[in-house]
Amino acid sequence: MAVRAGEVNAVRTWFRWPRWSRGERRRLLTGLLFISLWIIGFFAFTLYPMVASLYYSFTEYHIKRASEWIGLSNYAALFRDPLFWKSLSNTAYMVAIGVPLSLFVSFVCALLLNIKVRGQSIYRVVYFLPSIVPTVASTLLWLWILNPNSGLLNTLLGEIGIRGPNWTRDPAWSKPSLILLGLWGVGNTIIIYLSGLQDVPVSLIEAAELDGANRWQRLWAITIPLVSPITLFNLIIGVIATFQYFAQAYVLSAGVSPVGSGLGAPLNSTLFYSVYLYQQGFVYLKMGYASAQAWILFIVIMICTVLLLRSSERWTYYEGG
Repeated sequence: MAVRAGEVNAVRTWFRWPRWSRGERRRLLTGLLFISLWIIGFFAFTLYPMVASLYYSFTEYHIKRASEWIGLSNYAALFRDPLFWKSLSNTAYMVAIGVPLSLFVSFVCALLLNIKVRGQSIYRVVYFLPSIVPTVASTLLWLWILNPNSGLLNTLLGEIGIRGPNWTRDPAWSKPSLILLGLWGVGNTIIIYLSGLQDVPVSLIEAAELDGANRWQRLWAITIPLVSPITLFNLIIGVIATFQYFAQAYVLSAGVSPVGSGLGAPLNSTLFYSVYLYQQGFVYLKMGYASAQAWILFIVIMICTVLLLRSSERWTYYEGG
């Protein structure tokens, strides 16, 4: 089939490097100079580690030995590894229960902090302060609060005749203990919800009130739909962060397990995905195996994020849309 000369010229024009003027080139170089540190950091600390981990995921790589190409063997071994599935189910538990519960508590707290009362700013600071406490310090604090023998929570429950559970040392209660710890530090999510609540038009609330809508009806029909984009943002961030849950479980395992019993105590109930990845890569030094885990985690997070974005079209309301 004959190709017209005009079509050839159009293709050449499309692929041709634009003719920059001297001033445009100078501005381009100036801009690149200002972001050069970020570019270097991106290539050195993000892009290169990603490419390297992808390569190592197809190798048997031990830090003390040269890597050996083994293809998909690491991935096949992972799917046969019972601890891999255990860590995935533990993480799915935290995502399915911890994330929605934290969003609900954050939204309720934001509603309370949005009420005009005396000392409002003080209450907001009090609710936000736990979120800026370092993770290790807050986890150690809650290890004391949830201590089954002398902890504050079980002591208070004992005062009203309730025998508290063996929080951090019982496999049935270890993950709920970490969820409680997470609920204590939802200050950042509360602030984001609070900013969304303050953007809800007062005129809509007043109009609904004049039409006879009660407080629950106004909340359900106006407030919740208008802050649904905030909910979507907090949900995606919460899911991504929970799939990478590590520090709290690491500290809890060290605090409740005997020396040498390993991570994930008690009885692998806190062996979350990132904890198991860390164990394989930095305890057993099986970097190829850990790299395969990392890429599976990346794919799982990407799929969950895409599904949430797709489903949000049904329940997320944008005022301008």
